[in-house]
Amino acid sequence: MTTVLLRTADELHARARAGRRAVVMTMGALHEGHATLIRTAREVAGPDGEVVVTVFVNPLQFGEGEDLDRYPRTLDADLKIAEESGADVVFAPAVDEVYPGGEPQVRVSAGPMGERLEGGSRPGHFDGMLTVVAKLLHLTRPDTALYGQKDAQQLALIRRMARDLNFGIEIVGVPTVREEDGLALSSRNRFLSPTERRTALALSRALFAGGDRHAAQEALRARAREVPATRARAEALSAIGESRAAADTHAVSKAAPGGPATVRAAARLILDDAARLDPPLALDYLALVDPSDFTEIEDDFTGEAVLAVAARVGTTRLIDNIPLTFGAAS
Repeated sequence: MTTVLLRTADELHARARAGRRAVVMTMGALHEGHATLIRTAREVAGPDGEVVVTVFVNPLQFGEGEDLDRYPRTLDADLKIAEESGADVVFAPAVDEVYPGGEPQVRVSAGPMGERLEGGSRPGHFDGMLTVVAKLLHLTRPDTALYGQKDAQQLALIRRMARDLNFGIEIVGVPTVREEDGLALSSRNRFLSPTERRTALALSRALFAGGDRHAAQEALRARAREVPATRARAEALSAIGESRAAADTHAVSKAAPGGPATVRAAARLILDDAARLDPPLALDYLALVDPSDFTEIEDDFTGEAVLAVAARVGTTRLIDNIPLTFGAAS
């Protein structure tokens, strides 16, 4: 397959379309995470469809003092990765193609969800992100658009925009891709020195620690539910080796499913240790949220949740998250 590089929407619209068009939006500096998105898009589009990869560094979503000028631009390498991963087209428009006449006066507002977590740390970021996503969806005219779950709040907002504004486009989330040491793949990882990278591993380790605590608690509650809520509960649990549960079966039976507070505490312990490393990890936030609106979940919450973290190591800001399911849904 030969991947075609296009610079204008007119060139893209002139292409004949037979099957489904799947779009992967990027700011370039492609890595294996992007390649996974492109391969998934290829599966979604099918052999008769078309995969379009956009490469556009969007100035609207960089705040004052952020790394717009520093952001890597590697179009030749991006083309090679896109081609190897199954893309038909790389659409790499200039700024004046996306924003003719300068920055747009009318923009998409991310609303209350866009003011939380990442939005609180980066005011205006999500308004700029949704504005360019809306424009690129109009310019590329896909049937399906795919985004990485590593940017969980971004994905949630795009889904909300597509639903609230009747875009009529299928939005697909693709699981986070990690390096062998657990660090979530990001274009910003290249800015980390070896010692900074060791500190940065605390992000994924904290999430995994919270996930492990959650899994253990859910398993314990599932076992507790398997025996009658009587004195026999303690004996039954003791017989299967759950001595801690046997010592306090009443607490187990009454506990909130999965214990959000203890999940947060397990993750926080890792992050607190990392704050004392050299170089230290500077935590921005640790949150356990409902993915529908990115508000913190309560102790009686059941259903899908996201454990999310953001921190700075040196001059590099990193984010990561994992999905969790609380209560009966698990």
